[in-house]
Amino acid sequence: MKLFTFAALAGTASAFAPNTAPKVTTSLKAASDFEGMTGISVETGGKFFDPWGVSEYMPADWAREVELSNGRSAMLATVGWFWPQVVGTFDSNDVTTTDPIDAIMQADPQWWAQFIIFCGVIENWKYNKAKEGKSYTGGGEPAVDWMKLYPSDPAKRLELEEKELKNARLAMIGFASFVSAHFIPGSVPALPAGFH
Repeated sequence: MKLFTFAALAGTASAFAPNTAPKVTTSLKAASDFEGMTGISVETGGKFFDPWGVSEYMPADWAREVELSNGRSAMLATVGWFWPQVVGTFDSNDVTTTDPIDAIMQADPQWWAQFIIFCGVIENWKYNKAKEGKSYTGGGEPAVDWMKLYPSDPAKRLELEEKELKNARLAMIGFASFVSAHFIPGSVPALPAGFH
């Protein structure tokens, strides 16, 4: 038994020994990574907007794709927050409130399953279009442009992508404020009392 205890403790001693291997540091923030990237504008001081340093851990273009995808979701969520209060709800027996947070809990689990499957189908479609060389975040031939609104002029494309990114950032901040105001009443001074 003593031999087993000694062997177990000896194995853990290496955790406290100094590391002899030199620490290798790398940075993905090379200036060439940010050249021509959407989102570098006057508002960000002409620099890449990355307040949390995410691009240290993943390529900057991946971080931009994630930001834009989440921003598009936030734009839809912002509309979805106001829709029941302004237009009303659909004829339904399970969701009886205009409060978005309460509506999440009232929705039938079958609806959530359908929604998750739908999201998976959309993500799979986007992935397959990306493999074909199409883009869903700008910087190339668009994966979706049924109305042919995406300009062919590179300067106008950049302007349109810049507008979308700015609106996406605003929607993410706005949606976060709606959720904060819902759970912490009075936390967002610009929203009226009783806002939900």
